[in-house]
Amino acid sequence: MTILKSPTAPPKATARTPMLGWKRREQRVAWAFVAPALLLLCIFLIAPFGLAFYLSLTDQRLVPNLNIPTRFVGFKHYLAMWQDATFVRALLNNFLFVLIVVPVQTSFALFLAILVNQKIKAINFFRTIYFIPVVTMMAIVAVVWTFLYNPDQGIINSFIQTISFGQLGPYRWLEDPKLAFPAIMLMSIWQGVGFQMVIYLAGLQEIPGELYEAAELDGADAWQQFRFVTLPQLRNTSVFVVISTTIMAFKLFDQVEIMTKGGPNDATVTAMLHIVNSGFRSQKVGYASALSVVFFVIVLLISLGQRIVTRPER
Repeated sequence: MTILKSPTAPPKATARTPMLGWKRREQRVAWAFVAPALLLLCIFLIAPFGLAFYLSLTDQRLVPNLNIPTRFVGFKHYLAMWQDATFVRALLNNFLFVLIVVPVQTSFALFLAILVNQKIKAINFFRTIYFIPVVTMMAIVAVVWTFLYNPDQGIINSFIQTISFGQLGPYRWLEDPKLAFPAIMLMSIWQGVGFQMVIYLAGLQEIPGELYEAAELDGADAWQQFRFVTLPQLRNTSVFVVISTTIMAFKLFDQVEIMTKGGPNDATVTAMLHIVNSGFRSQKVGYASALSVVFFVIVLLISLGQRIVTRPER
């Protein structure tokens, strides 16, 4: 006897099916928006880094010699750089610059942000004055400060001699190995503090006023309000400011190139300056590429370490 089998029933539609379709469409839209940024990231960051790593394994020169072809030298440059006294001094200068400039500039920026956050007349004028150095080209700022540091006619020496009644100065700021790098630090702090000030100002204006009112009702004075209300509320802002300032500090180049050329006696040489000198002036593209790769990895690891240690709160 033949038993007739009923046709297989179609799967029941569930509420989950349209939800999955909606999520897939949402993911496609998200990738469509992310694609241009990823493309630019690959073109201007990942591809150049890969090319730099490849060149670091060769003896490539800026102007190739047709009689001597480019050779593969392996990790020779990576071993040689740690015996390069100039590169070691440049790294030490970079770390010293970061250790001093980042905390000083960040603290000063927070102080200025609190000042310009007050509700007084003409406050926008002061905000503009503090921010003008940031939008001024570093080359112009460096030239102006070079004149200010002039040992004979500079305003800074004249001011020091005036307030000390001639007992101090004149100082050869950019010619003394002990003073040249601190002088560049001072100029860099002055030029960049307005950027961090604006970020802190935005953070201050996002703090709810009710928190300060509650603190006043609890009897907190101005210092206690700053310590227990302002600083905790600015934690995420401070994380961004510290990381961005650290990255910019490691990129120290323009002011050193213009004001001292890395001298005197490598007192102000930096990693960026040494890379440019090796790649363009000495035409050692392979060696400069190795320096760039190592320096990039160092800055990346430091930035990631800061990100982990100063993890922002949600």
